[in-house]
Amino acid sequence: MKRVWRGIGRAIFWSYERGSWPYDVMCGLILLFVLLTPRGWFHDRPQTSLLASGLVQLIMQDSTAGTETYRVDAKAFRPDKRATRATPELERETHDFLDRTADDLKGQPFQVRRIDPVFTGDGSVAAYDVTIKR
Repeated sequence: MKRVWRGIGRAIFWSYERGSWPYDVMCGLILLFVLLTPRGWFHDRPQTSLLASGLVQLIMQDSTAGTETYRVDAKAFRPDKRATRATPELERETHDFLDRTADDLKGQPFQVRRIDPVFTGDGSVAAYDVTIKR
């Protein structure tokens, strides 16, 4: 039993000499894990272009007031970040999201003036109309 615990300890602390058979076995196991583990186990989803997928659309420009209104799909935010009314946290999330995704807003200062949720028939939030001022 002592031999088993010693082997486990050496495996955890990686104390095998390079080129020894236990070292090669450990490297092989790691390689198999990396290559054969299903992607879904880690909830790894490749991030697609958000503008190309239609998550952000410029829907109105008011040049006299200097405002623009963007429609941001609710799918752009995690479910726990979605809100049925404007909150400071939602305002911060939409500002950061627009700053990252809207090409004409990247690197430019702007202020979120208004957030209006757009509801579906069942009462859930489908999108947000976000009015910004530069």
